[in-house]
Amino acid sequence: MRMRRGVGPVRAAVFFLVLAVAPTFGLAHWLLTMLVFTLMFAVMASAWNLLGGFTGYPSLGHVAFFGIGAYAVVLWFQHHDISSGYEPFLLLPAIGLGVALVGLPIAAIAMRTRADVFAIVTITLLFVGQTLAFNLRDITGGAQGASIVPAPFPADSYEIPFYDALVVLLAVSMGLTWATMRSKVGLSLAAVRMDEDKAAGIGVRVQTVKLLAFCVSVGLTAMIGGIWAYYEGFIYPQFAFDPLISVAMVLMTFLGGRATLWGPVLGAFILELAQQYFAYSLGGSRFYLIAYALVFLVVILVMPRGILPSVRDRLWRRGRRRIVDAQLPAGDGPL
Repeated sequence: MRMRRGVGPVRAAVFFLVLAVAPTFGLAHWLLTMLVFTLMFAVMASAWNLLGGFTGYPSLGHVAFFGIGAYAVVLWFQHHDISSGYEPFLLLPAIGLGVALVGLPIAAIAMRTRADVFAIVTITLLFVGQTLAFNLRDITGGAQGASIVPAPFPADSYEIPFYDALVVLLAVSMGLTWATMRSKVGLSLAAVRMDEDKAAGIGVRVQTVKLLAFCVSVGLTAMIGGIWAYYEGFIYPQFAFDPLISVAMVLMTFLGGRATLWGPVLGAFILELAQQYFAYSLGGSRFYLIAYALVFLVVILVMPRGILPSVRDRLWRRGRRRIVDAQLPAGDGPL
């Protein structure tokens, strides 16, 4: 048992060590770009999992907070200059906290609904955010978009500061997930997911834990929006509030396994790398979206609960079968 308990930290240490040293191998710019976007979605999927996975509330409007985080960076650039290029990264915690506070009253209203109704309510947040982005021209530039000062990083290592910041955020999001799974909050969220009324009946502070999960989730998502805006340098409302970003978070979490530590990260690495590969291979035809969907459908048909839960269940059944076979007297096995 002690050996098994030690496997998790070792696995995490190896994973983040590999991520940390990967840029030192002189990876091509296109590969680093793929990794940057993959890490973005890994953090967002992990953040979405804190809400949609642990509480069972399927938010489809998380991209609204991604967009708010992006335009928060735009607004900051309108009033500040940069010297080293790292100042926007130092701004990220303030963006996350600010968006979490903005999300608190929204969550207090939206989370009075449940399941399908909650999903519909969160979709409206997406369209409200997109409409505001198109019409608040003084801040967003409207349909013409808004530009920010390019990051003053060397061309041969431009992606690395963004990559490093995303690795840190991934460690934070997974650390929060790990802490949630081993805390009273995690038990409370699991109880809410199973039966919210019964959870309230046994003393779970249902509204409190739901609001906490929502605020932490949208705060992390907004921080990724800020990094994305700084990385891209030019932001249009239709991309900052792209519904496909929300869909991707959900698909990645379901693919890897909801309410698990590694599931959303695994789903992000599979789907985003596949999407990037097909986009490069198939070009502007957008046929890559079909291939992207097929990757997801194949895995869901084979492993409907997600990759990690399905693999874990199969390993458990195989282990139980071996124990039963070992306990059977000789000659009493199946005919």
